[in-house]
Amino acid sequence: MEDDADGFRFAYDHGPIRYGRGCVDALADELAGTGADRALVVCGKTVGATSDVIDPVEDGLGEYHAATFAGTTPDKRLGSAVAGLEAMADVDADALVSLGGGSSLDVAKAIAVLSGREEGPDELAAELESTGTIATPEEVPPIVTVPTTLAGADLSMAAGITATPASGLVDEPVGGGLFGQGLMPAALLYDPTLFATTPTDVLAGSAMNGFDKAIEALYASTRTAVTDATAKRALELLSAGLPDLREDTDAALDPVVQGIVLAQYGASRPDGMTLSLLHAFGHGLTAGYPVQQGVAHAVVAPHALDYLFDHVDGRRRLLADGLGVDIVGASDDELADAVVSRVAEIRDALELPSSLREVDGIEQSDLHDIAAYTLNDSLMGYAPAELDPTVDDLERVLREAW
Repeated sequence: MEDDADGFRFAYDHGPIRYGRGCVDALADELAGTGADRALVVCGKTVGATSDVIDPVEDGLGEYHAATFAGTTPDKRLGSAVAGLEAMADVDADALVSLGGGSSLDVAKAIAVLSGREEGPDELAAELESTGTIATPEEVPPIVTVPTTLAGADLSMAAGITATPASGLVDEPVGGGLFGQGLMPAALLYDPTLFATTPTDVLAGSAMNGFDKAIEALYASTRTAVTDATAKRALELLSAGLPDLREDTDAALDPVVQGIVLAQYGASRPDGMTLSLLHAFGHGLTAGYPVQQGVAHAVVAPHALDYLFDHVDGRRRLLADGLGVDIVGASDDELADAVVSRVAEIRDALELPSSLREVDGIEQSDLHDIAAYTLNDSLMGYAPAELDPTVDDLERVLREAW
């Protein structure tokens, strides 16, 4: 059994969190709390054209609504952030409201970074190309976040960003990340009514990603007693709600959305993250392959957990308890098997793929390269200290998932 009594330091600074049906009515109050006067709403084309989503947000902002920029894409493009920055300047906005899925939330963070830098787009693209990031300045405009998917990318000071030659900013495709305390949302509003407008397939895929955040928080080397508490409660809520997400979406969303808030609480901190093995595999399977992040998590999670439990305790008893598995009298091996089975059951209830061969765009010949990418992913640094994977180990996990 791993020691649960380690000392820890928990530094985590986020804005107010509102939850509830219709809570976006309070957007003006939250903007007022940031000291900003005019907000640009940042979203994708579909969200911007969906009146059941965009109207409550714009109405909730009232006089704080300067304009809506419906120009984000799933690729989290630097070019979209440049266009968003121009839109922000056109209406003299001093705040951002990120609305939608993780891509829109990340592009809004990129706009905030660009707005605080004096360099032009070409110079910033060169910085991304050479360093893998664009440094976050000390002063950035406040971001108020209104998520509509369940990936749990909201309570975070990090964002992904890409650039392609089509933007005219780079000669070769490039990807990287943004990071800084200023990118933590100044306020977050979770309204199940808005989540209910998102297609169920999108909700199911994103939910697996968020679900895995709660799992990983319990065994990450950066875990704390605080994240133990929030992650365990997240697993209880998600275990109760996720199996019904497709059949009774509206009712399931109340426990699920609350669970996703807790799953990511403390996951992105100045001194590290609580994402590790599963999310590193997710990055390996989506980097250069047309695979949705939630699908990658769905396929690999049971097999990666099997591998984890073969080598370390992995907090299996706490995981089993959170997942509602009967732990009375169970041996360590029985607990591990029960956790893996329960994760697979929830994956199957979400009707997500269970093998890599079902996923278009990946061949068996790719698995070695994916394993190598996974091993080198920065999130592997937050895996349990006793875990010492090799490329061959991770490739075997992927072959079992095939």
